[in-house]
Amino acid sequence: MKRKIIFVLFLAALNFVTVLQANAQCAMCSINAEQGNKNGNTVSAGLNTGVIYLLAIPYLMAIVVGVVWYKKYRKKNVHLDMKKEPFNLN
Repeated sequence: MKRKIIFVLFLAALNFVTVLQANAQCAMCSINAEQGNKNGNTVSAGLNTGVIYLLAIPYLMAIVVGVVWYKKYRKKNVHLDMKKEPFNLN
């Protein structure tokens, strides 16, 4: 069991240590992002707004699901029937 945990931790550390170069944007997006502010157009601002929009939606969905789950499953007016006699915690 310990070997399996150590192996998984080793693979996770190896994953974070090794970095592969990747091109994340298509050619048109990268050109628009680089040349946008130089020429005075606002395409790059729209591109940045779109990226932030796509980034924020999963977090907002998780917050909504969490709030609905909390409201639905929290216990209200729970009555505990405890005895009146003293008890020791030893």
